[in-house]
Amino acid sequence: MKVAVLGASGRAGSEIVKELSSRGHEVIAIARKPDAIPDAPHVTKVAGDASDPAALAELIRGVPAVISALHFDIPAETLLVALRQAGVSRLLVTGGAASLEVAPGKRLYDTPEFPAEWKEIAGAGITFLEALRKEEAIDWTFFSPAAFIFEGPRLGAFRLGGDQLVTDEKGESRISFADYAIAMVDELEQRRHSRARFTAAY
Repeated sequence: MKVAVLGASGRAGSEIVKELSSRGHEVIAIARKPDAIPDAPHVTKVAGDASDPAALAELIRGVPAVISALHFDIPAETLLVALRQAGVSRLLVTGGAASLEVAPGKRLYDTPEFPAEWKEIAGAGITFLEALRKEEAIDWTFFSPAAFIFEGPRLGAFRLGGDQLVTDEKGESRISFADYAIAMVDELEQRRHSRARFTAAY
């Protein structure tokens, strides 16, 4: 499959690019600084700014799916406009964990332990998800990671969830960027969470 990855030079984006490449997908890897995108087979590095919908639409035209690993300073509507202009019908988003529920009706974002310094960016992620849930034309998926995502080994084993935070027997919620990338590309290939949010953790 031909796939465009936005934010391809970041920690999540670069792992997603490598995972796509390893499975033989053709990747248009887009970043403001394309030199920082990892070298891999089937990967074309492209300089691009996702804040400009018209320019982004030209870069992604002709692909069946876009994976966004951008920060949430780019609003959902900006990406959705670009996809509509380009005629792309599918969007997968590297989401945040803050909107996951830790109890019925209680989000991780609402807990006293949630760091105050993360509130602004986490709130933007929640707004992004809410905007996607109103979208009817584009087939979207919002993939929330575990509460703690880190640079670590590619284990290839994790558990999936829906709107609830996934924790282990110690109450911890963790996943490596490499394993997060596996789950993202699995979703691209299998389309199990159409117009829905899901999560993954060990």
